[in-house]
Amino acid sequence: MIHFPAQRRGPLSALSLRLAAAIGLVFATVAVVYLDRDGYRDVNEDALTLLDCFYYAVVTLSTTGYGDITPVSQTARLINVVYITPARVIFLIILVGTTLEVLTEQYRTGRRLSRWRRAVKDHVIICGYGTKGRSAVSALLENGLDKSRIVVVERSGPALRQATSAGLVAIEGSATRSSVLNEAHVRNAKAVIIATDSDDASVLVALTVRQLTAGQVRIIAAAREAENAPLLKQSGAHHVIVSSATAGRLLGLSTSAPPLIDVVEDLLTPGQGMALAMRSAERSEVGRSPRELESLVIALVRRGKVVTLADKAGAVIETGDMLVHVRDDRPQATAAP
Repeated sequence: MIHFPAQRRGPLSALSLRLAAAIGLVFATVAVVYLDRDGYRDVNEDALTLLDCFYYAVVTLSTTGYGDITPVSQTARLINVVYITPARVIFLIILVGTTLEVLTEQYRTGRRLSRWRRAVKDHVIICGYGTKGRSAVSALLENGLDKSRIVVVERSGPALRQATSAGLVAIEGSATRSSVLNEAHVRNAKAVIIATDSDDASVLVALTVRQLTAGQVRIIAAAREAENAPLLKQSGAHHVIVSSATAGRLLGLSTSAPPLIDVVEDLLTPGQGMALAMRSAERSEVGRSPRELESLVIALVRRGKVVTLADKAGAVIETGDMLVHVRDDRPQATAAP
């Protein structure tokens, strides 16, 4: 099942308001009739009880009108003309409006689904919307990827609601199933990020994605244990990030070289000061040393492979190189008026 981004006011909220309005109108009509109950008589010429007033209000507003209770006094008939008849019309409008609301919402959802299926292409699929998945989405958005090009695949209901509340399209189901990945249009995806809670599930997802896409879609997976990284690569993952090993190295650095932790956190935290970025080499930069550039270049990406500046191949920038550099990520200070 595909869940679209949450809207400000859902259909359930609209229906609840309409239901509350209808019930309120019924109680208001009962109160009016009860206050003037002496002007009404039933078929036995008896006065109305409170239950009779409820009965008369309901059958009158619903236009059923059995005629077993009728207004006989001039005041009661005037109230029927001035209040009961307009209330009946309003009650019908509420009922018809509720039906139209449901039908309209179904139509909108169908149209939205059709448009999304036609337009989705070169998107990024996030398998798992836990801590790692949310962080991956944040990084993608920080690098300029539009929310409409991110699709979340998740089984958990609360996580699905978080994704749609964040403005993302979410698909309910397990990413290990081909049918669910096909719903996400995995064959047209640019990349698949596997951020599940277990390495076993990550391996199954990687195998399923590779089978469906014949290896044409880039797969990035997170692994809890370093020993599972080779298995994930054999399963089709192009890149594997070992979370436990990375955390362990950072813990070690925090003991031996505490300032390095501050630098790493600065690089990984948006808006703090420094951030890693990548851009294409400009024509004027080809043939020059990366160390001569104004921006701080720390590596080159050449034909899909990382070339460090310590390598001889990294001494000169070539045509088609991507430059990995450190940019200033501090928020711009707003000018005082």
